[in-house]
Amino acid sequence: MISLLRESGVTHVAVAFDTVIESFRNDLFTGYKTGEGIEPELWAQFPIAEEGLRALGLTVWSMVDFEADDAMATAALRWVDDVEQVMICSPDKDMTQAVIADRVVTYDRMRQVLLDEEGVHGKFGVAPDSIPDYLALVGDTADGVPGVPSWGAKSASAVLAEYHRLDRIPLDENEWTIEVRGASRLAENLRTHLADAKLYRTLTTLRRDVPIQESLEDLEWQGVPRAIFDAFCDAHGFDTIRDRVPRWS
Repeated sequence: MISLLRESGVTHVAVAFDTVIESFRNDLFTGYKTGEGIEPELWAQFPIAEEGLRALGLTVWSMVDFEADDAMATAALRWVDDVEQVMICSPDKDMTQAVIADRVVTYDRMRQVLLDEEGVHGKFGVAPDSIPDYLALVGDTADGVPGVPSWGAKSASAVLAEYHRLDRIPLDENEWTIEVRGASRLAENLRTHLADAKLYRTLTTLRRDVPIQESLEDLEWQGVPRAIFDAFCDAHGFDTIRDRVPRWS
């Protein structure tokens, strides 16, 4: 979810939704996450959830070839200069690469943790634009990215804080300008798996070219459309939530 705040205080909201689990990344790497293993009962709730979001009067981007995170990153980059702040409501690590100073931030609603650029560096030890390299090295089990053997959070953050990008890390540990525990093994594994690491970086890099058709004004939330919302509640037996609507359109 993205909340875009103008200086006038108007709130613009859009929700990116994965209509299917697979994306273009599955064509690049067979081990990337799929919908396999999702319980049918849970899978059946996906279209209902999307219908419910639209019934709330929210703009919904249904992703098929791209992922929801790609849409969020695209919107953040497109409108960062037009709003006071872009807040991406997501706890996902890969979303932190979209952070820009305190203008684009991520917010974990469950833990109530907001990360600006300083917060990203404090949590991961690297700048936001190094997050794809960081995830390529340490892996991301949620997305099926295995990472490079022996590389963990501490080693990856220490090395990337010095060299910033995979391509800039010397493949000979004797050329490293920092001391890292197990440097010889780390360098050897990076040499062996460099091509894989670059592929993993591609997988973990958010796209910024999702074809979003709406304008910023289209995202301004006008309230809940009563007729559409009532029809949704009637169809699914959601009687009690009618009294919880904060604003009707």
